[in-house]
Amino acid sequence: MRYAYYPGCSLTESAVEFDVSTRAVMEFLGVELVEIPDWTCCGASAAEPVSKLMNYVLPARNLAITEKELDGIDVIAPCSACYLNLLKVNKEIVGNRALHGRVNEVLAASGITYGGSVAVRHILDVFINDIGAKIIGQKVTDNLEGMKIAPYYGCQILRPYPVFDNPREPSSMTGILEGLGAEIHEWDHGNKCCGASLMMGHRDVALKSVAAILSDAEGADAIVTVCPLCQMNLEAYQSQAEKLGAKPIPILYLTQLMGMAFGLGDGAMLLEKNLTVSAEVRRDIANKVWNQSSRTADGEGVAEEKTENLSKGASHV
Repeated sequence: MRYAYYPGCSLTESAVEFDVSTRAVMEFLGVELVEIPDWTCCGASAAEPVSKLMNYVLPARNLAITEKELDGIDVIAPCSACYLNLLKVNKEIVGNRALHGRVNEVLAASGITYGGSVAVRHILDVFINDIGAKIIGQKVTDNLEGMKIAPYYGCQILRPYPVFDNPREPSSMTGILEGLGAEIHEWDHGNKCCGASLMMGHRDVALKSVAAILSDAEGADAIVTVCPLCQMNLEAYQSQAEKLGAKPIPILYLTQLMGMAFGLGDGAMLLEKNLTVSAEVRRDIANKVWNQSSRTADGEGVAEEKTENLSKGASHV
């Protein structure tokens, strides 16, 4: 399997651990990622208020390069915002003759045009539909049995375009996590908004969202996500969310957890980059403290003890 890889801006800066773990896990699974040459920012959420046309041209440029230089192979975009912006090109430009023409007129100044043939894929889509949970489970060397995980999807990978999962009740992470040996924490906030960029302009509103998500995750050993902005909000503002009743909990990227289950090691997964994964938490993960708790504790208080084991060492801003 071979894919064009669009890391986007976040994965080269604030979410480098997502990029590194994604590349490592894909290599381990036998997947070839070819980084799109000379890729540029997709515009994220900042371009649209400035220029609607630029909001389309920026992501379309990356797809046009893939179409021309990489034979139009499928593009993987791990970042939820990048995935949405790239996908939006195919959903809103292709088929719209006038808009498509205007976008290509701008692209032509750089010697490229976009024909609309490149499929945009999220990493979860590839995991479940191309690789498969069964194959992923067969690759596990360090089973996560007894670890309870709250899968967090956020808003953008399934809304407004529900390509590969149900936006109301997403489940694409379930098979993967169970294949790793983990237990699923049942909750209602897996698809709720984390506040996103409201954390900059309306922090009080965003903090309520973060606190509600963290509170609903109580009893889990960690929250796992696939979105850099969600990861940042849930991790960096835990101390402020605590004032609203939330409790600290480690926040990991799905690919980091997969790498650990594959025996790639916490160093290779850059767990030290995670604000909530302190040296104490990394030691507990290495020693499978959650597993020991599940074997030694019975009756009431098991979930509380397991959660305390990992969350007590979580360092947060």
